[in-house]
Amino acid sequence: MPGLDPAFVAEQNAEVVAGAERYYRELVRGGVRSWNVRDTHMGDTLDRLLRAYGPRSKAVVWAHNTHVGDARATDMAAAGMTNLGQLARERHAGAGVVAVGFGTHHGSVIAADHWGGPARRMPVEEAHRDSLEGVLHEAVPGEDSLYVFEDGDGWAQELRGHRAIGVVHRGGGYVPTVPSARYDAFVHCDETTAITPLHQWEPEEDEPLEAQTFPSGE
Repeated sequence: MPGLDPAFVAEQNAEVVAGAERYYRELVRGGVRSWNVRDTHMGDTLDRLLRAYGPRSKAVVWAHNTHVGDARATDMAAAGMTNLGQLARERHAGAGVVAVGFGTHHGSVIAADHWGGPARRMPVEEAHRDSLEGVLHEAVPGEDSLYVFEDGDGWAQELRGHRAIGVVHRGGGYVPTVPSARYDAFVHCDETTAITPLHQWEPEEDEPLEAQTFPSGE
């Protein structure tokens, strides 16, 4: 981390090790606590970076919708889960936190059929018509768009399905969401094209492929 005090770098590395231990201990026990440990670690790291760079510092965090969008606007809250977006809003309410989501109506994605499976180009089926992506597609068919949610957007205040595409893709996968409560803005890409991987990832021979040994958010 250029420009940072070496003592801070050492502290952050220690926090990563300690956080990993907590995460895997909770993962073995099962339940949602491992998710909360992981996203709380993300939030704590963000806070430490902001403090290290000073009171005028700003940050841009790129993460999956499941981490960025406020968990309280989804069914995650009922399951006792928190996430980075919720923590950022709670901890920095007066600092101008802006949560931006991304979504698509159809296209293609690089993913796998199951954990540990080979990555391949897969089709992303057209979104359900009454989902968030379906509504945005109907509003401006074939076009990409940016929506900044306002209080008067009644359609964005309704609970509706919001598709979640992760490293494992089996089709479907909709998270009940109140869009304007989960995000401040939303980027809709009507059709997406799968990326070209820089290299093929292969699991280690001794790694249990069915174990959650890496992030599982879809």
